[in-house]
Amino acid sequence: MRLTPVQVGNIQIENNVFLAPLAGYTNYPFRRICKRYGAGLCYTEMVSGKGLKYGSENTEELLYTDGQEGICAAQIFGSDPDILRAACEHEKMQPFPIVDINMGCPVPKIYKNGEGSALLEDPRLAENIVRECVKSGKIITVKFRIGITDKTLITTEFAKRMEGAGASLITVHGRTKEKIYAGEVNFQEIAAAKRAVKIPVIANGGVFSNEDAEKLMAETGADGVMVARAALFDPQIFCDLTGKARTSRLKMFEDQLKWTEQVCDERFTVVFMRKMAAFYVKGTRGAAAFKERLFRAQTTEEILSIAREIWKE
Repeated sequence: MRLTPVQVGNIQIENNVFLAPLAGYTNYPFRRICKRYGAGLCYTEMVSGKGLKYGSENTEELLYTDGQEGICAAQIFGSDPDILRAACEHEKMQPFPIVDINMGCPVPKIYKNGEGSALLEDPRLAENIVRECVKSGKIITVKFRIGITDKTLITTEFAKRMEGAGASLITVHGRTKEKIYAGEVNFQEIAAAKRAVKIPVIANGGVFSNEDAEKLMAETGADGVMVARAALFDPQIFCDLTGKARTSRLKMFEDQLKWTEQVCDERFTVVFMRKMAAFYVKGTRGAAAFKERLFRAQTTEEILSIAREIWKE
């Protein structure tokens, strides 16, 4: 796809291929891997504004970074403007010049709590959240869906409101809350958002190849694309989108495991890297048997041994 820089507030992002915030996955080591393979901007996992304001240890752990990954955006969620501003101003947010407000999460417990995609039904509150968070001095961006259902599409109005409230960039997931992650991406709604605002618009949904990205850009006129689930199966999809050379899958896995060990305890590293290996092995001959062995592994040494067997150099 055609690569261009993206201006987000006063920061220029080197290219227009972004890694989406993925709950449970986009921790520091995974972001660093994706950045290596070409992602222009990576997002943290979704972080609770309340959890951050009130000192939740687990919440703060989601914001770990050591500065080696370059510019990174933190994503927060909530529904109280004052709490979200306080979250933006929290000391743990200092390494993140860009803060994204989640207004698209379709998970029932988030939605029922008035957060995530529920904010699509209360655009005035969504505006107030952005206005308040802008006061923190952070560059504020917003990720949202095109509506709750196909009968309640709000993309154009919502995009204008976010820009008017001070957002420096919006990411539009071209599906409704009702469709979760399934179904066709609505190119027309993303295109409508792009026509409605002057700030950059990133298109999200259905990118699993360079061809998908090119089609999404062509159909929507967006300024860039955001890659989500495809990166879980193959972080080197960013090579395909940016023209970087791929490396061996084993090298990728070894480095991710090493970086995870450096910042996380043994138990987390084992559980997390078993999950990642299960994603990466998809399509490999004997994948089912390898997965069974992986999920019995109890140490990083066992996982690494199995990985070396899977991806023989």
